[in-house]
Amino acid sequence: MMNKQVVISVLLLWGIAVFAQKKSNRFSREDYIAAYANIAVREMKNFGIPASITLAQGILESDCGNSRLAVEGNNHFGIKCHEWTGSSILNDDDLKGECFRKYKHAEESFIDHSLFLSQRSRYAPLFNLKITDYKGWAYGLKQAGYATNPQYANLLIKIIEDNQLYKFDSNEKTSQPQDFIILRKSFFSSRKIAITSGYDIRQYNDVKFVRLKDGDTFGKVASDFKMTEKELRAYNDFDSRIKPFGGLKVYLEPKRRKAAKGLDIHTVLQGETMLAISQAYAIKLKTLYWRNRMRVGMEPIAGEKLMLNGRKSK
Repeated sequence: MMNKQVVISVLLLWGIAVFAQKKSNRFSREDYIAAYANIAVREMKNFGIPASITLAQGILESDCGNSRLAVEGNNHFGIKCHEWTGSSILNDDDLKGECFRKYKHAEESFIDHSLFLSQRSRYAPLFNLKITDYKGWAYGLKQAGYATNPQYANLLIKIIEDNQLYKFDSNEKTSQPQDFIILRKSFFSSRKIAITSGYDIRQYNDVKFVRLKDGDTFGKVASDFKMTEKELRAYNDFDSRIKPFGGLKVYLEPKRRKAAKGLDIHTVLQGETMLAISQAYAIKLKTLYWRNRMRVGMEPIAGEKLMLNGRKSK
């Protein structure tokens, strides 16, 4: 029989081994960046959020993927439930036992982060910033109320600069070459037009778009891109009730009949309209109604699952 000292020694060695194993299984910043940089760059191209900001927020909010929210809920951005009707996880934050969104995969968290920022008006001014202005985005997120920590912006900037995350922002390719752009008018035709007005033209779901600046009008944008206001409104399913405002996403081509690959279902948020969902995914509004067997003009209810690529069964 082992004496007490030997038993204690064995337990200590076992504890050290377990601790070392757990420590080695932790994601470092380098691990996190290597694992999620491609997703952040893809989301940047799709939504116009700097990859450096997405990665820095993920690193900070999830402790490089090691936090309980990230490990058990695949929630890398600390997004709370709000109007969320999907799976959830309780975690202490500003208050004890707050409700946070829970995802099947980490990639879903990155996609939802993009949707969360792009569909809320308080973040709209950020999309007028240059894709390389990570400092503007960091301060803008704090000002818009993304986090309560008064040092949130400075923490993001330090993470970006310490890890040179800004290098990923230069990977975004806008749809504008040098002095011209090719725009689709329909499935059968397109046109090549000169661009001299300095628009930041981006692309989502293979559809080119711009974000309006304060003071922009539909008529001005349409004229700058050699189309009529009627055409521009038709591409965006905007009737006469829709007014321009800074940050509004405006497509320069007809939207698609399907969402981007991998985005098959959308869970409706409180107050979200079919038009807002149509704009978020660059899907034709009438097609979205058809896919979900809804009458044109109807609005979904919070928590409803909408089909983006297939068609809802009867």
